[in-house]
Amino acid sequence: MSEKPYYQEQHFQTSTQERRPVRKKGGGALEYLVILLISFALVFGFVRPFVMEAFWIPSGSMIPTLEIGDRVLVNKFIYRFTEPERGDIIVFESVDNTKEDLIKRVVGLPGDKIAVRNGRLFLNGEPQREPYTNKKLPDRSFYAQTTVPKNHVFVMGDNRGNSADSRVFGPLPEENIEGEAFLRFWPPDRIGLL
Repeated sequence: MSEKPYYQEQHFQTSTQERRPVRKKGGGALEYLVILLISFALVFGFVRPFVMEAFWIPSGSMIPTLEIGDRVLVNKFIYRFTEPERGDIIVFESVDNTKEDLIKRVVGLPGDKIAVRNGRLFLNGEPQREPYTNKKLPDRSFYAQTTVPKNHVFVMGDNRGNSADSRVFGPLPEENIEGEAFLRFWPPDRIGLL
């Protein structure tokens, strides 16, 4: 009579146990809370400060492009790899010490000569065609020609007759730029790229 070696029997028992379905225990509320906290930390700790942020439009300086109360998404990452371009709608920190965020359109880059005559923008001596400006509130302002310095941009609101922009505070230092507004996501009937 031969006996089975002990190790074979042990191996057989392990194999049988491996075949049994493993029941997964749910983590419950604690696991859900941990996942939620990690998600918030990633979104607000990395995405919001460095990649993308939502902004609310508080004033009418960008009418008709952006209305009061519109909400836009701002790409905060783009200007780490590229320079602002004419036509970009940017969010930036105010040049006065209020730490207020403003939104305007870039109309002049470093080296450009900017002037406004009877509300019309002149770029390097040429009048500009700007179909996005507010025609319901015509602008009649004048701004003496100035050259945009290095590491600055010249910004103006689309609602030229009601916008405190570079005509008031001068060329904007590029270091104040927080990002480019690229998508209006509120209200739902006006969702679209900018």
